[in-house]
Amino acid sequence: MSAIRIAPSLLAADFTRLGEEVRAIEAAGADWLHLDIMDGHFVPNISFGPGLVKALRPHSRMPFDVHLMIAPADPYLAAFAEAGADIISLHPEAGPHLHRSLQTIRALGRKAGVVLNPATPVESLAHVLDLTDLILVMSVNPGFGGQSFLSSQLEKIATLRRMITQSGHEIALQVDGGVTLKTAPDCIAAGADVLVAGTAVFGAPDYAAAIAGLRGGA
Repeated sequence: MSAIRIAPSLLAADFTRLGEEVRAIEAAGADWLHLDIMDGHFVPNISFGPGLVKALRPHSRMPFDVHLMIAPADPYLAAFAEAGADIISLHPEAGPHLHRSLQTIRALGRKAGVVLNPATPVESLAHVLDLTDLILVMSVNPGFGGQSFLSSQLEKIATLRRMITQSGHEIALQVDGGVTLKTAPDCIAAGADVLVAGTAVFGAPDYAAAIAGLRGGA
């Protein structure tokens, strides 16, 4: 398995100084920036759109990891690609044709991800692994920050790690939701190689120490 990458979630940052926050986590050793896009329909909250992604793009060289919690997602794929997203992930439930959506993302020159909610079965990925660059396991129900980690998802992470290995494809395995210094080692042990963390990074007094601590669970 590759080295552990840490993707701080922008939702937990200080929104009055986002550019500064993004620069700070990059300097502190973050690998990716995770951007949660919420529409108030697919999930209860509303966050931000491609305009903010575009505004932040000049502030960082980190890959922008965009998680679309919107439905339908297809009409907005091009806008997020043009705004500077490097990875665009969506939920199987966010549109009628997951295969086509992943094809579209790749045709836009971006990496394609699939997000599994806690109740979404791993079988939904069976026929799209060849189009998938990232699998994101939600270890909380999406839509709110600060939720407690669902340990039931550790078995799913382990199952997906076996699927990825057997597929022979190079696919990152990401976990998002309740990732802390306490839960990160369990995620890594189960097979995750990318950890999304919100308050565990942006809520810490020392970003570099927080990022190093999360990665140190490997």
